[in-house]
Amino acid sequence: MAATQDVAKTEGPAAHHGRDAEFAVPPAVDIFEDPHGIMVVAEMPGVSKERLNVQADRNTLTIEGTAAIEMPTGMEPVHADVKSTRYSRNFVLSGELETDAIDAKLKDGVLTIRIPKRREFRPRKVEVRTD
Repeated sequence: MAATQDVAKTEGPAAHHGRDAEFAVPPAVDIFEDPHGIMVVAEMPGVSKERLNVQADRNTLTIEGTAAIEMPTGMEPVHADVKSTRYSRNFVLSGELETDAIDAKLKDGVLTIRIPKRREFRPRKVEVRTD
């Protein structure tokens, strides 16, 4: 369970940097753990694969993405209650996790990241012999 406790430590939304900075919204995230690894499920509605960045650097997992509102060809916006949203969230990863084997999938605005535990931290069945 140490993996979940460590990965749950998040670094807050990105800070403003200057007048033109865009505020980053932390995506809603659920984190699950099983004996073989963890799964991070992030809600990022409107983010396409091309506008998504998932990086693992040493013990940090970074999730960033931008939701864009596509304008129909030949039309110009007159009024919009909804703006593009930039998502950003960082997680500190436990040393138990194998960051070289991360698998990420995006479907219907939901990003699912699977990070396996290193082999030495996975439970294994020990065969009991009889004499």
